[in-house]
Amino acid sequence: MFLGLVFALAGLGTLTLAADHFVAGAARLAGFYRVSPVVVGAVLIGFGTSAPEMVVSGIAALRGDLDIGVGNVVGSNVANISLVLAAAASITAIPVKSRTIRREIPISVASVVVFALLIQGQISRAEGAILAILLGVFLVLVLRQGADDHDFDSDVIHIASDGVVRLRPEVARVVLGLLTVVVSSWFIVEGAERIAEAFDLSGGFVGFTLVAMGTSAPELVTSVQAARQGETELLVGNLLGSNVFNSLAVGGIMGLVGPGPILDTKLAETGSILMVVIVSVSALFMVVGGRVGRTKAFVLFFLWVLSVVVLSGGDDMSDALVAAL
Repeated sequence: MFLGLVFALAGLGTLTLAADHFVAGAARLAGFYRVSPVVVGAVLIGFGTSAPEMVVSGIAALRGDLDIGVGNVVGSNVANISLVLAAAASITAIPVKSRTIRREIPISVASVVVFALLIQGQISRAEGAILAILLGVFLVLVLRQGADDHDFDSDVIHIASDGVVRLRPEVARVVLGLLTVVVSSWFIVEGAERIAEAFDLSGGFVGFTLVAMGTSAPELVTSVQAARQGETELLVGNLLGSNVFNSLAVGGIMGLVGPGPILDTKLAETGSILMVVIVSVSALFMVVGGRVGRTKAFVLFFLWVLSVVVLSGGDDMSDALVAAL
């Protein structure tokens, strides 16, 4: 058990740093080769911020432990839109742009709902392909609609900076960052399996809590820093976009590389219901009033705690929740 905890915590800490360096190096290389800021913002940063969930869940699927991978996605989606948003909104009210309400909220909620529907019982390669195709459609829409969107420019500048780019160091940074992400993800999955076995927990619950909290740590730190500095314009859009990539990209990868049954029925059924409900409530909070303040933040934090309690409780608690909903 102790070794599993060391593996998981060390892997999560290393993963956070490695993912940051991978995204920053890749963004600087894209700027060096004059890649469109829209492409960098929509594709590179979108994939990069979901890289922890993507690699961890992909490795879990390859090892035949879909429960950890699915739990990671479900837990990350819930944490992003409840715990992370609540932490930022407790510092300062988070405004929600009208464009976000019209475009990004419906796409994010729809992506989460589709993922929830497809993880009932199993994930097949056909379902993985469906998620991958939907991701492609999403990227095409974003690239077409974002051609004149200067938010992407500011996001890229924030990550890559406009300093002189030295090619070889940045290439090394990207390669080493990616390799470290993969290696640390292997340790996270190995540690999660050991912890689940030692405490007689399901892999899905460990994925939903420990692993998801670790892979969502970059979003949490970034969002709190943005709230403290008053730079909240992109915060909601980034969290919603992260949920889209988690649901479509990470879900698609799991289905394509490691299809199979999901043994943790509580995660697939109760967990997916909780995910859809919490994401929908958060979306409603954003639409009503066009901002998320401290009162809404408290409710969102309570919903995150409730989800952990329900999934850690017995089957009677889960059955009661499903019946109530």
